[in-house]
Amino acid sequence: MSMPLSGAALDAAITQSIATLKATFGDQAPEVAVVLGSGWAGAVDQLQDQQHLAYAALPAFPQPKVEGHVAEVTVGRVGQQRVAMLRGRAHTYETGDCTGMAGAIRSLKAWGVKLLLLTNASGSLRSHQPPGSLMMISDHINAPQRSPLTGLPGSDRFTDMSTAYDRELRQQALKVAQIHNLALNEGVYVWAVGPQFETPAEIRMFSAWGADAVGMSTVPETILARHAGLRVGGLALITNMAAGMSDEALTHALTLQQAKVSGDRAAAFLGHLLASLATLESLKA
Repeated sequence: MSMPLSGAALDAAITQSIATLKATFGDQAPEVAVVLGSGWAGAVDQLQDQQHLAYAALPAFPQPKVEGHVAEVTVGRVGQQRVAMLRGRAHTYETGDCTGMAGAIRSLKAWGVKLLLLTNASGSLRSHQPPGSLMMISDHINAPQRSPLTGLPGSDRFTDMSTAYDRELRQQALKVAQIHNLALNEGVYVWAVGPQFETPAEIRMFSAWGADAVGMSTVPETILARHAGLRVGGLALITNMAAGMSDEALTHALTLQQAKVSGDRAAAFLGHLLASLATLESLKA
C-alpha cells in the first residue's frame, strides 16, 4: 500500500473524489456512512437499491490490502435510512502512517454525510465479554498517542474529544438491542498499532487503564471524523479473548474465523440500528 497523500495533493484528490461521489450517487449524500471492519461485511446485504463504486475511482480513498476487506463504497437504503458503506479501511500498521483514512473521511463530510459509524473486530479484556459479543464504544484510549492531525495548521486541530462517541447514537443502539433481545455491552476501546498482537503484560496494563476491548483501528478515524465535524459511533465485534486471557494462540486467521461465525448476528443488529436512525430528527437538521 502506498503512503497516504497530504497537502495540496490530498486536497485535489478530495475535490475529485467528491465530484465522483456526486456523479455516481447524487448530490444529496446519505446522512450516515459506515466503515465495515472485519466481521461486518455481511451488513452490505442489508442495503436495498444498491449502487457500487470502487475505491480505485476515488483518489482520496485508500487501497486496503488486508484480507477480508473489499475496496468499495456501496450506497443503498436500510428501511427509510439511506446509507453509504465503506468496505475497507487503511490501517496504521500498513504504512506506519495514521492518516490513511483522512481523504475518505473529509470527502464524506464535504459530500454531506453527518454521522460516521465505525465498526471493527476486537479482542476482549473482560471475562463477561466473550467472543461473539458486541460492544458499543463509549470512549477510547489512544495508547500510542499518535494523531492524524499532527502537522495541520489552525486552531481547529485542537479537537475536543470529551464526547467523541455520540451519546444519542449510543442510547439509540441500546434501545434497539433491547427491542431485539440482544446483549450489547458498552465499553472503552484501546488502540494498539499492531500488526503484532499485544503481549499479556500489555493487556494487563490496558485493563488497569480501564480498557474493555483492544484493536488496531478506529481511533485515528474517530479523531479525523471529529476534526471534520462528523458525529461518530463505534461498534466492536469481539472475536477473541486478548493475550493472556485464554490458552488460545492469537492469529489473524482466528480473528477472521470468529468474525465469520458471529458476522451474521452483528450484521443483523447493524441493520436494525441503521433502520432506526431514520427516526432521529437530529440527523435531518
